[in-house]
Amino acid sequence: MKKNEDYYAKLRKQMVEQQIIARGVKDPAVIRAMESVPRHLFVPESEMAYAYLDEPRPIGHGQTISQPYIVAFMTEQLHLKPTDRVLEIGTGSGYQAAVLAEIVDSVYTIEIVPELARIARERLQELGYDNVQVKQGDGYNGWPEKAPFDAIIVTAAPPNIPPPLLEQLKIGGVMVLPVGEYVQELVVVQKSEEGISMRNVLPVRFVPMTGKVQQSK
Repeated sequence: MKKNEDYYAKLRKQMVEQQIIARGVKDPAVIRAMESVPRHLFVPESEMAYAYLDEPRPIGHGQTISQPYIVAFMTEQLHLKPTDRVLEIGTGSGYQAAVLAEIVDSVYTIEIVPELARIARERLQELGYDNVQVKQGDGYNGWPEKAPFDAIIVTAAPPNIPPPLLEQLKIGGVMVLPVGEYVQELVVVQKSEEGISMRNVLPVRFVPMTGKVQQSK
């Protein structure tokens, strides 16, 4: 039996207070988005009871919805503005795209698994996220027709940063992504007139990026 929305709203508030604010996430826009997006609607029905726990959960096809703190932390690292256009690589269930859509003008998200892309597109439309476009395809190449982007977020780990994504990032833009195979680091990339700077901010564990990136190793 599906529990009522008040119950989930209470769990969501606890999640934000105990898992996100308590760990140092401060951006008011990120906190509002995490409080707003109904995470339980972005997991399979069998997972709804566990949606607000402090952990990733399976969404099928060998993929997961990321731990709430990681979603909030990565989003905060982008320093988003309401006018921004954001590219996401690895739509998964669509949850991260929904969080971004609460903050920015437009979100472009790419998912390599056809079934996940279809479900995410339908779910985001049903929930009224009209500022999100979902594309099924290989995220390694980015979305050149919609570039450049103010921010790029990648939710699957490539062994190295795909060059097309660096090209599609605006001057002054920020990209956040996990990089590595057996050992992964969350990397924040900043692009300026002077070039590219990178810093490692957190050890992480994401599913590997698949597709063309595997041939580039």
